[in-house]
Amino acid sequence: MKKIIFKPKRGQIDFTNARWAPVINCVVKHKDKILIVKRSAALRLYPGYWNGISGFLDDKRTLEQKARDEVREELGIPAKAIKKVRVGAIFHQNAPKYKKTWIVHPVLVEAATDKIRLDWEAAEYRWIRPNEAGHFKLLPGFDTVLKKVARWL
Repeated sequence: MKKIIFKPKRGQIDFTNARWAPVINCVVKHKDKILIVKRSAALRLYPGYWNGISGFLDDKRTLEQKARDEVREELGIPAKAIKKVRVGAIFHQNAPKYKKTWIVHPVLVEAATDKIRLDWEAAEYRWIRPNEAGHFKLLPGFDTVLKKVARWL
């Protein structure tokens, strides 16, 4: 599968060659389960790993706006179906393979629905209990994201 090459839109910052990159990683919760998605083979970074809904913080949107937009874009969950957005403590995740340090902003998004529609960024999804996450090949640092939002799960 051909890898997608990022082309920034007007107002976006291109972190492709940056050593440090701010990202959001959203844990989507519905009732007592969380959503994990398997990253598409077309993605340049971490294809085939299971993760939350993530994206670069590459424009002027707030964390809450970015979380809502990512969930809408990648899962098809509309704003009216998002009950609450909570932000956890930021941490750094080193990625020697990519010569990056991610500045990770963990976010919990509580959804009123478990009905989703994946976009091209994910190959499949699962609704799981939080303690089942360790059974999957998780994106490095996603276990820390889960710890940072655990008090709300």
